[in-house]
Amino acid sequence: MSEHHHRQHSPASAPEEAKALLAYMTEHNRHHVEELLELCECLPEEAGKLVQKAAETLRAGTDQLEKALEALEE
Repeated sequence: MSEHHHRQHSPASAPEEAKALLAYMTEHNRHHVEELLELCECLPEEAGKLVQKAAETLRAGTDQLEKALEALEE
């Protein structure tokens, strides 16, 4: 299991750090969505359907993160 580190943000650096983190997480999550969809093909039907639904949920959340990033870039 990977370890995630969280840093304190200063007000001056927060917008740029937020943009960088959102850009990274959007790309990172999209990669995981694709991996999960590929995994579905190898699983029994019921488990595959559950993983597919989870991948679709992750994709929807990632779409929201991307919209947040776009709002920050305006």
